[in-house]
Amino acid sequence: MQPWILAIRPRTLPAAIGPLLIGNMLALQLAQFSWLIAAISMLCAVLLQISVNLANDYFDFKNGIDTAERLGPVRVTQSGMIAPNTVRNAMILCLLAALLVGSHLILHGGWPIAILAAASILAALCYSGGPYPLASHGLGEVAAFIFFGLVAVVGSYYLQAGETTLTAWLLGCAIGFFNAAIMLVNNTRDITTDTKAGKNTLAVRIGEAQAKVLYQSLLYLPFGIIIAGFLLGALQGWPVLLAGVSLVLARNLSKDFRDNSGEALNPILGKTAKLTMIFSALFSAGLIINFSQI
Repeated sequence: MQPWILAIRPRTLPAAIGPLLIGNMLALQLAQFSWLIAAISMLCAVLLQISVNLANDYFDFKNGIDTAERLGPVRVTQSGMIAPNTVRNAMILCLLAALLVGSHLILHGGWPIAILAAASILAALCYSGGPYPLASHGLGEVAAFIFFGLVAVVGSYYLQAGETTLTAWLLGCAIGFFNAAIMLVNNTRDITTDTKAGKNTLAVRIGEAQAKVLYQSLLYLPFGIIIAGFLLGALQGWPVLLAGVSLVLARNLSKDFRDNSGEALNPILGKTAKLTMIFSALFSAGLIINFSQI
């Protein structure tokens, strides 16, 4: 099982779990809240994240991007641990599983959820593959912001509430920035090898120095958003206070990213994903405290 554990990249899964946690917890006090819908939406998001990881492993090998020179963790296709066709078939199986699981969400949420489901599956395939791979054209961070930020938070809240709110959109942006930061760490580490392979990620386009500045911005913007949300009255009390505690982690990560390059960025990738989960868990805990006091 070890090669498959490497292939699904467990360190990245908080990027999928965090936004679904927040989106569902926002709706916890609603009379129509469903734990079944919450569980299914979270499972669907994890399956899509695994699909993206497998697609990236497969397509980057097929396109000659992953080579023996890569600085990141071992990729199962490039290293020969798992045959390329097997990885491709596993990716397709995960996408079909996500569609099967998500069919209940589509029946529950109607055509808006159907559109989001189709767009999410298409994005999973087009991130590294297809005629216009998003990651190879500097759009990886944008895709992460949209699908693992806005779509995940707002979509999961809509499934429970049947509507959207300013609060959901603000938190979708906050989590989206964190998940874009995860992508930026990965792409900054691989600047040298991606440049050789002709993969023009955002980090390749703007250079390492500017990527380091952008990473700091992506880590601090979520805290700016929750402060702005508090001042606007969209976010109140305990959620803001508890989520703000994770600013300490963000500050440490910002410093580590600034002071390291290349292979030394590998630990920061997982830690950035953990920051997403910690922020989400703290904010969700704050929501539960708030609701218990109402």
